[in-house]
Amino acid sequence: MTLVLTTTTPAYAGKGFGGSTDGESQQQAETGDDGTVSVTVGGVVFDRSKNGSGDSAGALTSSTSWSPPPCWYAPKYTPEQLQDYLEPIWEAGSTGHEWDAEQREKYNADDEKKGFNKDKSGKGYWWGSYVDKSYPPGWDSCDEDYFWVDTGDAPPANIENAITPEILAELAYAEIRVPGTEVTLAPAEATKVNLPTWAWLDGAEFKPVSVTASVEAIGLEATATAEPVSLEIKPGTPDAETYPASGVCEINGGRIGEQYEKGKADETPPCGVKYLRSSGDGTFPLQATVTWEIHWTGTGGAGGDLPDGEFGATQDVEVQEIQAINR
Repeated sequence: MTLVLTTTTPAYAGKGFGGSTDGESQQQAETGDDGTVSVTVGGVVFDRSKNGSGDSAGALTSSTSWSPPPCWYAPKYTPEQLQDYLEPIWEAGSTGHEWDAEQREKYNADDEKKGFNKDKSGKGYWWGSYVDKSYPPGWDSCDEDYFWVDTGDAPPANIENAITPEILAELAYAEIRVPGTEVTLAPAEATKVNLPTWAWLDGAEFKPVSVTASVEAIGLEATATAEPVSLEIKPGTPDAETYPASGVCEINGGRIGEQYEKGKADETPPCGVKYLRSSGDGTFPLQATVTWEIHWTGTGGAGGDLPDGEFGATQDVEVQEIQAINR
């Protein structure tokens, strides 16, 4: 099954790796017989079949100032595709005679057999730039013109953000989605002042998720995997105590926190909060943020770690005074 998501094509032919004539303006999604979901964006295929899902799933925010590449270089055209893309531009004359002449000379366009490296067809690709379509800072920094790379060769060392397994891992990181972080509380409806409230996350939902990014034309891929490691609770008021005191609940035995059960009323929860005053007619905004560790593996045994990611949510907690009855 193939689904074209967006299409914007100029009035000339010759599709590149991005699925359209400009090599990057079209996205294509495919679902295989085994249920694998892949999306081609900017010359890279993303397999999201092991990603987090659901209405509350969202993207990670790096816990540092690090961010994924805003643009990158990857195979974009075969010799024939580049010729089909450039020649109509030159014929239109909109870019100026001098520039067109320089371009024709660069690509040896007048040589029918060797122009655009047609004598190397099947032995390499013209690489070009792709842009993160959210246009983050630096999106316009990949301004190198098309360059040729023979199959099996590494791209020029002086070109930053040319596709490697590590760059693919960083792009995969940006595609990771993790489940929402609404914690289960006990008591559930409303808690009481000075009553320890237990908090935990559904272990079935908080398991590792991953995204694989690949460029099949050159046999490169990388998988970025996110694993939940801790939950931080911020009660939403300074008049509260957390369990543990740091407010950070580490993952233990595949679980974050511990489900409350009858008979534990006098125990201290391994993860939770105790409010010291009532929320009155309103509620307190309890914030729950899960930290996810990111590691990656890639072609040729490459691998390593990427900065931790965080994803959180806020939920309203009603805190009532304990009503005493005098007799």
